[in-house]
Amino acid sequence: MNTDRNDAPAVSNFIRNIIDEDNRNGKWSQRVETRFPPEPNGYLHIGHAKSICVNFGIARDYGGVCHLRFDDTNPEKESVEYVESIIDAVKWLGYDWNKNGEEHLYFASDYYDKLYDFAETLIQRGQAYVDSQSAEEIRANRGSATEAGTNSPFRDRSPEENLDLFRRMKAGEFQEGEHVLRAKIDMASPNFNMRDPVIYRIRFAHHYRTGDTWCIYPMYDYTHCVSDALENITHSLCTLEFEDHRPLYDWFLAQLADDGVFTRPLPQQIEFSRLNLTYAITSKRKLLQLVQENHVDGWDDPRMPTIVGVRRRGFTPESIRLMADRIGVTKVDSWIDMSVLEGSLRDDLDAKAPRAIAVLDPLKLIIDNYPEGTSENCSAPVHPHHPERGTRTFPFSRELWIEREDFQETPPKGYFRLFPGNKVRLKYGFVVECTGADKDENGNVTAVHCNYFPDSKSGTEGANGYKVKGTIHWVSAEHAYAAEVRLYDRLFKEPQPGAGGAEFLDALNPDSKRIVNAFLEPSARDAAAEDRFQFERHGYFVADRLDSQPGKPVFNRIVSLRDSWGKPA
Repeated sequence: MNTDRNDAPAVSNFIRNIIDEDNRNGKWSQRVETRFPPEPNGYLHIGHAKSICVNFGIARDYGGVCHLRFDDTNPEKESVEYVESIIDAVKWLGYDWNKNGEEHLYFASDYYDKLYDFAETLIQRGQAYVDSQSAEEIRANRGSATEAGTNSPFRDRSPEENLDLFRRMKAGEFQEGEHVLRAKIDMASPNFNMRDPVIYRIRFAHHYRTGDTWCIYPMYDYTHCVSDALENITHSLCTLEFEDHRPLYDWFLAQLADDGVFTRPLPQQIEFSRLNLTYAITSKRKLLQLVQENHVDGWDDPRMPTIVGVRRRGFTPESIRLMADRIGVTKVDSWIDMSVLEGSLRDDLDAKAPRAIAVLDPLKLIIDNYPEGTSENCSAPVHPHHPERGTRTFPFSRELWIEREDFQETPPKGYFRLFPGNKVRLKYGFVVECTGADKDENGNVTAVHCNYFPDSKSGTEGANGYKVKGTIHWVSAEHAYAAEVRLYDRLFKEPQPGAGGAEFLDALNPDSKRIVNAFLEPSARDAAAEDRFQFERHGYFVADRLDSQPGKPVFNRIVSLRDSWGKPA
C-alpha cells in the first residue's frame, strides 16, 4: 500500500484490497486516479455524499487525485445552476480536485469531438451501425429475459452507408427519432445492456455549454467509459446499479484499444453498495415533485436529503464523512437507519458545540421576593467538558421564562419540577419554591409564582445546603433574545416511503416542521450564520445560513440530544 498518506490509514475494504494488489503488481505504477461524475441535472443528495467520500477519500489516502467530471450529455435537463451547486457541495464536504497545482475539473461535453471521432472509428471497423427503426421497434425487438432479441433489419448496412448516415445525422438532416447509432455486439446476450445498445441519438436541443453546435448527443454508457480513459482514470468506482453495465464499459474500451485509440491497461470499473437511508428518498423525480408541489420549501429545505438541505439543516461535513466511514464500503445493498447519520452528527457536535439556554415553549415565572428592577449575573461553562473554553454569563432577574412543561398544578407521581410547595433549582441560579399560579378565564396557567432563597446561588458556599430533586432551565424575561426557532424533524414518518408500490406522499410527516417563538440567553443574539450550539436539554441548533441577519439569527433544530424516534414517550 502507498505509504504517502495524508492521514491515518483507513479501514480496509474490498476496493482498497484491489488497489493494494494493483500497487503490488505495478499495474498502474502506484498511480491512483478516481473520479466523481455527476450529471448536472439536479441537486446532489445524501446518497451522492457517500460516493463523494469513497472516491475522493480513496484517492486522497493513496496520494492520488479524484477528478470532478460533469457527465453532461443530456442537454434538456442540465444547467449551470446545477454545476455550481455540485461544485459547492463537493467543496463543502471537504474535498477538492487539485493535484500538484493542476485542477482536475472536467466536462464530458469537452470530449464531444473525440467521442464523435471514436464513433466513426467503430463504424469503420464494423462495430457500430445506424439503425432506422423507431424507438418502439427497437424496444420491442430487444427480446425478454427468456427470449433473445431480434437483429435490426439495418444491422448489416455497410460501413460506408453507416458512415454517410451518421455524418448526415450530425449535419442535422434528419428528425429526432429517425435514426440512432448502435453498437454491434450480441442481440442474444443474456445481459440486456449488450444487446446492441444505442450510442448516439438525435436531439435538437440547446446545450448549456456547447449551445447549438451539436444535434446528436452520445449516450451515458458510451460517454462514461471513454471519458474515464481520456482522463487516465485507474479505478472507476460506482454504485451497484452499474454492475450489469460493466461488460459494456469493458467492451467499448477494449474495441477502442484494439482500434489503437487507447493503450492498456484500461480503466477498471468497480461497484460498491449505494447508500439507502431510511425515512428519506433520493429519487430525483420524487425530490422534484416535493419541490414543485410545495411539500417542502425548495431544494435547500432543511428537511430535504439534498446536500444543500442537510447543510442548511446544520449538519457538518465532518458528520457526513464520519457516517460514510461507519457504514463502510461493501458489495451488498442494505438500508442504513437514519439514526446512524444522526448519531454521527451528535458525536461530531458534542465536543464542538458551545452550550446555550433556550426556552422553546415559554411560561412566565415570577419570583415574588426578588427585588424589582434589579438583576445579577449567573455563569455557566461554554462547554462542560472543555473548561479551557471559559465561561459565559447571563442575567438573572425577577421575571423569568421557563418551559411550560416544567410546571404542573397537580403533578403525577415522580414529577420533580415545579408544583405548589415544591422546590427546584434554577440551573446555574437559585433554588426556588413554588407558591402558586395565575390563570386566565379558561383556566389556562399564565404565570407561575415562587420565592427564592438568596443564599442558594449555584457556585456559592450556600448552594451545598440545598438538596432538591429537580433542576429546570430559564432565561431572564427582561434580557432574553426573542428568536424564531424552527423545529425540524424527519420528513417522512415511515422508514421506506413508497415501499410496496404505496404513494410516497402518504408517508409525509405532518409534524416535520414547527415554528415557535422562543427565548434564548442574550449572547445568542450574536450568533452568525451557520454557528452551531447545543441548546441545553433540547438538542443541537444552527443559525440558519440564509435567513439569519446580523443581530437577528433564526435557528433551526438540527437534531435532538438523543434518538427517540418511534420509541414510547
